[in-house]
Amino acid sequence: MYRTIADFTQDWDYERGMTRKLLDNLTDSSLAQTVRPGGRSIGRLAWHLVLTLVEMPGEAGIKVDGPHVSAEMPGTAAAIAAQYSETAARLGQAVIDQWTDAELADEIPMYGDTWKKGSVLHILITHEAHHRGQITVLMRQAGLQVPGIYGPAEEEWAAMGMPPQE
Repeated sequence: MYRTIADFTQDWDYERGMTRKLLDNLTDSSLAQTVRPGGRSIGRLAWHLVLTLVEMPGEAGIKVDGPHVSAEMPGTAAAIAAQYSETAARLGQAVIDQWTDAELADEIPMYGDTWKKGSVLHILITHEAHHRGQITVLMRQAGLQVPGIYGPAEEEWAAMGMPPQE
């Protein structure tokens, strides 16, 4: 749980940068990649990340300008990445503008439960990390290079002249 807005924004700046790094490696043809027929595709997961930046904070009372949860997924990887960047930046500023440190311990109704506002911010980040992980698996299946997020990826180890870590 976050106890200060500054702590959240510091983490958010890193996390949104890593998500954009991941999205920048997607291709238009990779957007349809799934694990199985009927499963979420890379494109759907990436677009879900964008939509969550408006939907989850909205549930918590933070107004973020961005696409509504029912918005159609764009047809290109570049459009998804661009919308992500715009909406993620707006989210960071909305938290600064609309909540205070003193409010982060306040409890609010969220999805049929009660969460502290600071927990909403934590869950927003872990939700994003969770789906980034799903996207990286699909990226490997699609033959795309996966960038390191919390450390070097296989290709980055090789570029450093080192074997991938086990």
